[in-house]
Amino acid sequence: MQAYKVLEIKQSVFADNDKQAQLLREELKKKKVFLLNLMSSPGSGKTTTLTRTIEALKDELSIGVMEADIDSDVDAKTISDAGVKAIQLHTGGMCHLDAEMTRQGLEGLETEGLDLAILENVGNLVCPAEFDTGSVKNAMILSVPEGHDKPLKYPLMFSICDVVLINKIDVLPYFDFDMDKCREYVHMRNPKAQVIPICAKTGEGIDEWANWLRIQVKAWQES
Repeated sequence: MQAYKVLEIKQSVFADNDKQAQLLREELKKKKVFLLNLMSSPGSGKTTTLTRTIEALKDELSIGVMEADIDSDVDAKTISDAGVKAIQLHTGGMCHLDAEMTRQGLEGLETEGLDLAILENVGNLVCPAEFDTGSVKNAMILSVPEGHDKPLKYPLMFSICDVVLINKIDVLPYFDFDMDKCREYVHMRNPKAQVIPICAKTGEGIDEWANWLRIQVKAWQES
């Protein structure tokens, strides 16, 4: 029988990515640029939440946004129309961004003078959670129609997030969504995660979310 090698590719790829992510964070620290990685399922309301976030913070923070999608430039146009710098990142079919891809995006965005750079990651609850992008904080959006049990089904995503936004709370009366159970399940995966209910459509809860982000950016720049 012919001998063959077994290569632990996945571990090697992740180890190299983690190293690149840490280097990227160190570079951003020197520039005092805060990078937020925003993740969610498709249709959860990432772009609408971003436009609300921009409205709340653009007068006090210089903001740039990287929109990651497999194709199209719909989201980048929406963000650009909101009055901040935006670029579209096409992943060529890949369902996530890693540290090197994020670095390329930041170079294209041109971060000089930015306080806050936001990466709107590809809509997916699995792949994006596996790759450190070099962000300072990870945020995710869980919309009410998706159900309160998602933290049980996608443990890694919820375990790496610093804040979980529960979006579309305006439709709570129409769905079997238990907010208390959702909080419980999130904290089972990550006891330190902040949970903030919001409605990007109406603006409810956006002030609390924007204030959380404002505090994080200030702490990063002053540390």
